[in-house]
Amino acid sequence: MPRRHGKKYLEALNKIDRRHLYTPEEAIKLLKETSFTTFDPTVEVHLRLGIDPRHADQTIRTTVSLPHGIGKTVRVLVFAQGEAAQAAREAGAEFVGADDLIARIDKENFFDFDIAIATPDMMGKVGRIGRKLGPRGLMPNPKSGTVVQPEDLPRTIREVRGGRVEFRNDKTGLLHVAVGKLSFNEQQIYENIAALMEAVKAVRPAAAKGTYIRSVTFTSTMSPGIRVDPSAAQAMRPAA
Repeated sequence: MPRRHGKKYLEALNKIDRRHLYTPEEAIKLLKETSFTTFDPTVEVHLRLGIDPRHADQTIRTTVSLPHGIGKTVRVLVFAQGEAAQAAREAGAEFVGADDLIARIDKENFFDFDIAIATPDMMGKVGRIGRKLGPRGLMPNPKSGTVVQPEDLPRTIREVRGGRVEFRNDKTGLLHVAVGKLSFNEQQIYENIAALMEAVKAVRPAAAKGTYIRSVTFTSTMSPGIRVDPSAAQAMRPAA
């Protein structure tokens, strides 16, 4: 059965020319004009990439530091012990531990956190709960910068709390990335999206052929998507 949209959604949709490719600035302005939620919606960017995700050398997985953050408190869990655990606590991590945290996640299904970081010496133990962390995108991984040396814990915790987000393609070659809140001003939204576009371009796989960024869509929670000119989106530049 086709999905039925409400009156407010259809009113918002009527303000968007589905055949037109907007500039990033036009699209951001339109995001604010077409939002109808009673809460502060999340702004998202959806990219269709010219990659074949069936091949490991064409998958995308990296991080970007958004200059204005994502608009919410990031709850950080750190698997560490000894001096590294103390450094994580001092850096502001909400949950720090070793065997105790692993047991809590395994036996109590504790997932009241947004990102998990681990020191290398803990990964052998953390791997035992990978079946629970992995499907939720919470498994520490060197590629995402969440397996770090003890001396790097304070910097990493500051970065993830300040707006560093991980993104990866799905099985169809799409990227879906939250880039902040609609309550941000237009310049803040622009600069966060510009940082994302730079990060995506920087990790283009050498094996990818043809057009790399094939389509770009800006949207916010519950609102219709706005198609953006891919060339204009790739020309976006973060604040100096």
